[in-house]
Amino acid sequence: MTPNEDYLLDNQQVEAGQRFDALSVLFNPSTFRHAQAVGLAPGWRVWEVGAGSPTVPAWFAEQVGAQGHVLATDIDTSWLHTGTPGYEVRRHDVGSEPPPAGLFDLVHARLVLVHLPARGQALTAMVAALKPGGWLLLEEADPALQPLVCPDESGAEQELANKVKRGFRTLLAQRGVDLAYGRTLPRLLRDAGLSEVGSDAYFPMGGPACTDLERATVEQVRGPLIAAGIATEAELTQHLFHVATGRLDLATSPMVTAWGRKPTAKDVVPPADRPRLVARP
Repeated sequence: MTPNEDYLLDNQQVEAGQRFDALSVLFNPSTFRHAQAVGLAPGWRVWEVGAGSPTVPAWFAEQVGAQGHVLATDIDTSWLHTGTPGYEVRRHDVGSEPPPAGLFDLVHARLVLVHLPARGQALTAMVAALKPGGWLLLEEADPALQPLVCPDESGAEQELANKVKRGFRTLLAQRGVDLAYGRTLPRLLRDAGLSEVGSDAYFPMGGPACTDLERATVEQVRGPLIAAGIATEAELTQHLFHVATGRLDLATSPMVTAWGRKPTAKDVVPPADRPRLVARP
C-alpha cells in the first residue's frame, strides 16, 4: 500500500508485519476459497495487486505451478522478498501507473482500493489487465456495515475499545478512506462491464487473530490517536491491557468479496443475431 504521510498503516513499521500475519489468519481461507471457486488452476497467470505480505502470492504460485505465473505488486515490496518466493515481485502503483504488460486469468486485490484516492483508475487498470474470460476478485472492508470492535458493549472496557476504534476510523476517513466501499463492489464490477458478478461477506469475531490485529493496529496508530485528541496515553495503555487479558470479544470489519468475469467474444451477441421485438397491431 501507499507509504506516504497520509497513510496511517505504513508498511515500514514493525507492526505492519504483525498486522499482515493476523490478516492472513483471518482472511486467507476466504480468499483461497473464492479463488478456487472461480476456477484457479495450473497454468493460470495471476496478478496479485497490493500484495503486502507473501502468503497470498505464494499460495497462488503453488496452485498455478511451473506452467503458470504469479506477479505480486505493491508500492512497497519490502515484505515480499522472503527466501525464494516462486513468484515475480515488482514495485507498482495501481492507482497511477498503467497495468503490467500481458493479460491475466485472475486479478486479485484485498484491502487495496479502499485506501486509494484514485480507486476508479485502479479498478479500470485491473479490468484492462484481464484476458477475455478472466476473473477479477476484489475484497474490501466495509467498517460502516459494523463499526464496533466490541459488538457486545457490555461494560466500560468494551466502551473504551469502541471509543478507540471510532477514533481510528475517523482518522482513516480524514485521510480519504471510504468506510462504506465494500458494499459497492458488485455494482462497480457490473458497471465495469464484467459478467457473472457475485458477492458475499465474511465477519470474523473472536479468537487470537482478532486480538493480535487489534493490538498491532492500536500500537501502530498510537501517536496519531493521541495527537488528534482521540484518546490519551493512559486510555490507550488501559485498552491494550484489556486486549492482552483476552476478556474482550473483539471483531474486525466485515470483508466484502466480489467477483466478475471479463466477457469473451462468444458472450457478445452481434446486433444482427439478436431477436427483434415485432409490434403487433
